[in-house]
Amino acid sequence: MPIYLDYAATTPVCPEAAQAAYEVLTGCFGNPSSGYAPGRQAAASLKGWRADIASTLGCTPAELFFTSCGTEGDNWALRASARAMRRRGNHIITTCVEHAAVLETARFLEGEGFQVTYLKPDKTGHISVEDFRAALRKETVAVSMMLVNNETGAIFPVAQCVKAAKIHNKDILFHTDAVQGFCHVPFTPKGLGVDLLTVSGHKIGAPKGIGALYIKKEIQGKIKPLLFGGLQEDGMRPGTEPTAQIAAFAAACRTAKAQSTRAMEHVRSVKEYALTHLTETVPHLAIVSPGDAPHICAVSLPGYPSQMVMNALDGRGICVSNGSACHKGKPSHVFAAMELAPDVLTGMLRISFSPASTQEEVNALAEALAEIVRERMPVMKG
Repeated sequence: MPIYLDYAATTPVCPEAAQAAYEVLTGCFGNPSSGYAPGRQAAASLKGWRADIASTLGCTPAELFFTSCGTEGDNWALRASARAMRRRGNHIITTCVEHAAVLETARFLEGEGFQVTYLKPDKTGHISVEDFRAALRKETVAVSMMLVNNETGAIFPVAQCVKAAKIHNKDILFHTDAVQGFCHVPFTPKGLGVDLLTVSGHKIGAPKGIGALYIKKEIQGKIKPLLFGGLQEDGMRPGTEPTAQIAAFAAACRTAKAQSTRAMEHVRSVKEYALTHLTETVPHLAIVSPGDAPHICAVSLPGYPSQMVMNALDGRGICVSNGSACHKGKPSHVFAAMELAPDVLTGMLRISFSPASTQEEVNALAEALAEIVRERMPVMKG
């Protein structure tokens, strides 16, 4: 088995989630919208799964709507928010280091006549509340700001920015992509004050293909569906619910909730060990972002092309990344926005951990990186 240190990209399906999905696939196969017994059984189970996920997130079941993934949730939240408020204004605020699902949606909305302000991070990857306040306009109607950056692990000041936005204009709709924060850092939608919030199952041990969008009860009348068809999800998200994936998502939530504090303490301790050990062991390695969230950090081997380093690590059975998996090998817009020195930007690596990560895996990574530096140093200098 490889040493896997890219849990921000995806996580293995936990045994509890796999078992829950198997039981539904082989037993509770009914369509929840059907009126006969198998359908009623599926509908009752669906109600329970929704309650489990809502409990983990900290909202009511009626505020949780299932999606296929975080990307769908981000698209739905931002497009629906902007369009719902169009009569009041045409200005959107986001950051230039959001997930592509938000950035590409913002660019799409620019094509519809919306104006978008893209806030830049500082060199540590953080967003300033002061910059956010300065970006607010009379025409501002929607905001999308992620909770935890998926490449640096920086936690953004969502609650403070929500407060500033609502003081400026209580009708501004505020969305946060909490995909990397869910079950990793403590929060609730109410505590943040947001109107909409996106989560995804495959970041916490559920299968790929299932996510959810929180929509605050008080604004649900303003939010239109992204898709059209049947009346599933109270008419908000048509399409037969993927019951096996939802069952697995609920099981993953229950598992994460049961072990959250202890598990995240372990994850943080492994990451802190990694930051210290890598710095001591690997020549030239620099810590670019230690990460506020417990599971993500970013380092660099300045001047050593990250794709070359990743390939060399892959050959040794070690998996890390140079940014979001959605980039598919393209340069990271997040690291570029931090205005790092060119050689530092060239050598960026993201390392992310889980409760299964160990110091022994970190030792293997450090040894491999040190070997790569020794082997490649004459070439790099040349």
